[in-house]
Amino acid sequence: MELLGQRWMLRIIRELEPGPLGFLELRRRMDNCSSSMLSVRLQTLQGAGVIVKRADKAYELTAPGTALAEALAPLWGWARRYLDSGDGPGRG
Repeated sequence: MELLGQRWMLRIIRELEPGPLGFLELRRRMDNCSSSMLSVRLQTLQGAGVIVKRADKAYELTAPGTALAEALAPLWGWARRYLDSGDGPGRG
């Protein structure tokens, strides 16, 4: 659980959920995450067995990473519904 509490980890998993991405494309999607921070986070996720770096240098979720993304899907749906809309807790 500590792994998931680190900044950018959930976002990386969410970005890789639809399919593999190369570093540059992933970096482009990660708005304010620096290249060095993204590199550190990717290495950490690889070490934890959540993602793998393929021979073509794209990153993709492993089977455990895919299972994690599936488990997080309801949380992401909740965030889209309530946080992105401005109707979340403490509002209104």
